[in-house]
Amino acid sequence: MLAIIGGSGLTTLSNLDVSHREVVRTPYGEASGALVFGQICGQPAVFLPRHGYGHTIPPHMVNYRANMWALHHHKVSGVISVASVGSIRPDLQPGDIVLPHQIIDYTWGRKSTMFDGNGTPVTHVDFTEPYDGELRRRILAAGRQLSIDIKVDAVYAATQGPRLETAAEVNRLERDGADVVGMTGMPEAILARELGLPYAAINVVANHAAGRGSSVNGIHFESLEPVLHGAMGRVKAIVEKLVGSADSCQPMGMSV
Repeated sequence: MLAIIGGSGLTTLSNLDVSHREVVRTPYGEASGALVFGQICGQPAVFLPRHGYGHTIPPHMVNYRANMWALHHHKVSGVISVASVGSIRPDLQPGDIVLPHQIIDYTWGRKSTMFDGNGTPVTHVDFTEPYDGELRRRILAAGRQLSIDIKVDAVYAATQGPRLETAAEVNRLERDGADVVGMTGMPEAILARELGLPYAAINVVANHAAGRGSSVNGIHFESLEPVLHGAMGRVKAIVEKLVGSADSCQPMGMSV
């Protein structure tokens, strides 16, 4: 059973045939919301909205440990993280779907390990490749089958939020080697690794980052919704192909 974590632009999963919802109590408190269980094209899946069902939890306040523990508790086979990002690299345009391969973490103050010293031994986890290679290959294969273009390989910069970055900060991120910038990729990815959960991210470019392209003089928020609406429709189609059984699946098209 695959898990899908939805971020900004994906607070519900309309192609999930819901069977039940479950509030999971964890050693780390409550998750962002009830886990929504169901089927996508005849195959089991579970959905969790990262920011809560009313999109009320800011990035730095998300209980990432509870979220990942809850999914691990239900023995999911892997986690697909969906999130919107700003593009730093010139060839990445609003509406593009990106499959990042690396992370730079600029967040601070977040609970970033399951092994925090409360009677548990200090555990060092290899994080050379932060995303699961096989899960990334499956996402790419699903995109190819649907003729949906996916930009491969990008370095994701995780910033603290909830404010957006300054133009000077984006310049720094670019010098550091980042291609896209978001606020939720960490500590989600490392917590999944600590729990042994295969984890991959699908990023949707919502806008050019500050000081870049159409955002050279500021972010135009009114333009984000139509961009995310169209792109998230393609993401849902990819998820459907990834999770569902070809024999039992009726094409959903690109609608949301």
